[in-house]
Amino acid sequence: MSDKDAPRAKFRAMTEGTPEDWGIIAGQFMPFAMQGGKRIIDHLRILEGDYGGFPVDRLEHSLQTATRAFKDGKDDEYVVCALLHDIGDTLGAFNHPDIAAAIVKPFVSEANHWMVEKHGIFQGYYFFHYLGLNRDMREEFRGHEHFERTQEFCEKYDQAAFDPDYESMPLEAFEPMIMKLFETPKNTVYSVE
Repeated sequence: MSDKDAPRAKFRAMTEGTPEDWGIIAGQFMPFAMQGGKRIIDHLRILEGDYGGFPVDRLEHSLQTATRAFKDGKDDEYVVCALLHDIGDTLGAFNHPDIAAAIVKPFVSEANHWMVEKHGIFQGYYFFHYLGLNRDMREEFRGHEHFERTQEFCEKYDQAAFDPDYESMPLEAFEPMIMKLFETPKNTVYSVE
């Protein structure tokens, strides 16, 4: 049955909703939510061929970042965060870290969420001065418990991931990690039982 043919609520405004309406919606929520990892993978594929002036396309940059973290022995959650850190590039040119952070927030530790959310400012250390911006913007966060983690992420994995000759792991290698991470949220108001 396609989504178009599936039962649907009858209300025209939520104030008109009935228990039956919300039963229909709740019944479709979990099957949809459980496919979140697949939708993430599909969206990552959108980054292929989008260079934005960089030496590699956005998908390759993401793959290189994740591959470097994986080869360095980082855990799966960290590696998936490395893979998804720029997933918001095509949707939010001015706030891509916020988009990636919002996507991963229900599924990752506070440390990994903070790293993804702040990586844009920390990454600026490597290029902001060429654009007339303050490369030391990250200093406003010095002393934060996740400062060093985010600094290391940008230094070792993110800023180094623009090498056209680097042999990245394919997206398919990361798919099981993505699917597992997005199976069960750690922090959400919605019941997942």
